[in-house]
Amino acid sequence: MPTRTSYLQGTPNWVDLQSTDQDGAKSFYGDLFGWTFDDQPIPDGGGVYSMAMKGDGVVAAIGGQPPDMTAQNMPSMWNTYIAVDDVDAAATRVDAAGGKILMPPFDVMQVGRMTFVADPTGAPIALWQANSHIGATLVNEAGTISWNELQTDDVQAAANFYAAVLGITTEAQPGEMPYLTFKVDGRDVAGITVAQAPGTPPSWQVYFAVEDTAAAIAKAEKLGGTTIAGPIDTPFGAMAVLRDPQGGFFNVIAVLAT
Repeated sequence: MPTRTSYLQGTPNWVDLQSTDQDGAKSFYGDLFGWTFDDQPIPDGGGVYSMAMKGDGVVAAIGGQPPDMTAQNMPSMWNTYIAVDDVDAAATRVDAAGGKILMPPFDVMQVGRMTFVADPTGAPIALWQANSHIGATLVNEAGTISWNELQTDDVQAAANFYAAVLGITTEAQPGEMPYLTFKVDGRDVAGITVAQAPGTPPSWQVYFAVEDTAAAIAKAEKLGGTTIAGPIDTPFGAMAVLRDPQGGFFNVIAVLAT
């Protein structure tokens, strides 16, 4: 279902990049994925929030880093958002489930209401209650988000947290490495597995669909990106782990036709 008009609670619905070089990131991802950008002014002189477009579809966003991240010399970072029906109600369940509120619920102009939280393993996640902005309106096509995956050092603790806060169920998948899929209304919406590299901080990873993984790797490297791993064959298509010129990690996957 490439075109989306709504998201059920518990479904990842949006990704954005907090970049150390917003213009440089727009150039890189725009060339790599064929994105154009609609720059939305941030109130009180906060710069712009650049909405990434594929045709008429809104697929992601790129913004600058807030001052506190810059002061800590933090690298560029992709954030995952999960849809909720009532962000304030969800936030009240975070502490009891072992998580931590990083930013209390707040309104984002008239487009929605959100909070940033950390799950018990330390992975940050945004919870989004939609108003005029539902999240991505185009997914699962080349140049758009196709999957979100939590990589953590305690799969079960994380799974229990999202079940308690959002009502997400999980299903174990076969394989040598623990892998659960999050399910909403019977559909797989995201994954959860162990961190791929020892010592890697728990985090949500983003996967963008491409037509050809090897070609995407070559293009990313030509644009100044770095290949961390891949191409790697998976049952769902060849994938790769990449890093943009500003240090932001992301994944690409050539989703197999079904």
